[in-house]
Amino acid sequence: MKSVGYLKTLGSVVAMVVACNVYAQASDATATGTTAAPAASAQSAKKANSQLGRKVRGALAKAQGIDVSSIAVRARGGAVTLTGSVPDQGQIDKAGEIAKGVAGVSSVSNKLSVEQQ
Repeated sequence: MKSVGYLKTLGSVVAMVVACNVYAQASDATATGTTAAPAASAQSAKKANSQLGRKVRGALAKAQGIDVSSIAVRARGGAVTLTGSVPDQGQIDKAGEIAKGVAGVSSVSNKLSVEQQ
C-alpha cells in the first residue's frame, strides 16, 4: 500500500514538472516572437529618421543665404520639424522650401523664429 501511494506522489510530481517546462517554453516563444520584431523595426525607423534629418541639415547648409548655426532639424516618419532662430523672415521661408525639396520629406513644420543676432 505504501508503494502505491509513493508511485502516485511520484507521478504527480513528474506531471507537474513536465507541465511547468511546457508552459515555460511556450511563454518564451511568445515573448521572443512579439518583442524582437518591434525592437528591430523601431531601431531601423530611428536610423531612417536620423538619416533624413542629416540630409535636410546638409541641404540647408549648402544653401546660400541661410545661417544654419541656430537651426535644429528633427525628422520622424518623413515629417520634418525645423526649430530655432534666424536673422530674418526670408531665411525662414527659404529653409522651409529647401526642406520640402529633400527626397523622403513628406511634410515640413517650420517653427523657426526671427531673432536679431
